[in-house]
Amino acid sequence: MTEFIQQVTPLEWGKKAVESVMASYQPADMPPANRWHYHQGVFLCGVHRLWEIERNSAYVNYIKDYVDHLIDENGSFLFRRDELDAIQAGLLLFPLYEQTGDSRYREAARKLRNILRTINRNSYGGFWHKDKYPNQMWLDGLYMAGPFAIQYGMAFNEPELTDMVMQQEQLMRTYTKDEQTGLYRHAWDASKKVNVCDPLTGQTTEVWGRALGWYAMTLIDFIDLIGNEHDRYGSLVTTFRALMTRLLHYQDEANHLWYQIVDKGHLSDNWIESSCSSLFIYALAKGYRLGLLTEHEYKQAEKGLNALIKNFVHEKEDGHVEISGICIGTSIGLYEDYINRPTSINDLHGVGAFALACAELEKARS
Repeated sequence: MTEFIQQVTPLEWGKKAVESVMASYQPADMPPANRWHYHQGVFLCGVHRLWEIERNSAYVNYIKDYVDHLIDENGSFLFRRDELDAIQAGLLLFPLYEQTGDSRYREAARKLRNILRTINRNSYGGFWHKDKYPNQMWLDGLYMAGPFAIQYGMAFNEPELTDMVMQQEQLMRTYTKDEQTGLYRHAWDASKKVNVCDPLTGQTTEVWGRALGWYAMTLIDFIDLIGNEHDRYGSLVTTFRALMTRLLHYQDEANHLWYQIVDKGHLSDNWIESSCSSLFIYALAKGYRLGLLTEHEYKQAEKGLNALIKNFVHEKEDGHVEISGICIGTSIGLYEDYINRPTSINDLHGVGAFALACAELEKARS
């Protein structure tokens, strides 16, 4: 196995990253403060994956403190009821319910599950990403709602939720795929009326890194969740392997990472983006761990993590780290919109994605 920077394991790098954020914020104060939000959800899912490897009680307590600050004694809490993004942090509720048996967590999960009963759909049956984006399906949405829905169905005897999620994935796969590159564009507008989308296909024009990263991670998580007896398993595996092959084609040969616009690394104003690189590393490592990819793909994931640590993870004198090169949250747009988005340091998108990648590489090495 490849030696990592300073001979520090992926687990230790992941711990450095999450503990730096935990030292900076009380759980309720993580930005956006005092909100049920996927930014915190992604980060805390990374914390939980590290906890699964090394049962540090401080990690699970931090997660519980965040959730308990927002959910009252009846399982009620404030969340946006018109968007898929609100569902993602619900992934934190399953381990808390399992560990404590506290009915508040089940009730909160039920409320989030009900978003899928009421959220608007386009004429194909696909969920609108948010009410303010009519008829638009974003790759992001599969991650925001899909893993939660499948796990909810398994936990509370609604197996039809898995079939619903598979339908949503099929729509996204069909209508966002760029046949020329084998990658998937950020979104699809079923109405074909949004000005940044192609008027003939409804697709956005660009393959935005983090959206494709959400999809890559979600594909392998779906494969893991549904198991090989499900009738969609084979199709998902085929799709996942094909996507990983294309992603390796676009992994930069010099620095082993990926660009903000994945398929246009040759353009001078394009730039390496760290959060999508983390998500692709996660997918490659987990695909290898589950026996779906070869050691070659795993080695590319190792090279990617080393490159991330070398170029984007900056150690401070106090031992904490800062992760740079993280694109802030982004709506759909044209090439220049993505390229001109600001980056942030220790944005929760990026630290969470990095922690998830570190946890998966650690598991794959074991």
